[in-house]
Amino acid sequence: MLDEPLAPLDPVARHEFLASVMETAAGDGMSVLFSSHVVAELERIADYLVVLADGHVQVTGDVETLLGGHQILTGPAAGAGTVRAQFDVVHAQQGSAQAHVLVRRRSAAQPPGGWQAHPVTLEELMLAYLREPWASALPGPEPLATGAVTGAT
Repeated sequence: MLDEPLAPLDPVARHEFLASVMETAAGDGMSVLFSSHVVAELERIADYLVVLADGHVQVTGDVETLLGGHQILTGPAAGAGTVRAQFDVVHAQQGSAQAHVLVRRRSAAQPPGGWQAHPVTLEELMLAYLREPWASALPGPEPLATGAVTGAT
């Protein structure tokens, strides 16, 4: 468990330390719990992410899955209501002409006309959730396969 291990190090020492930790962890097959407020450090090394906010887990999951499950939609500010109705909005930034909205992806949902979808970075994902303390990206139940039957007997 490493709590802010890079804080006192210069940039070269940070890079060398991270390389050493990653090499050791991979060679020994161990996991490393790494706490940091510097997202750039996490982007290089994290496989799994846990974001704590106000003493509770707000986001948790495999980094690739989390990033793939979100996107940023950019389009006219006047159409932001359509996006809110069609997607699970985590965070929105809206000016007079344009809006940027971080949303949870739905497999079939396409952005409305005039909107473009962009992949989300780890920093954008984390900041969006931290700015919206009510929002949460926690694992939920897996969807049932088509034709599956559930119920109590």
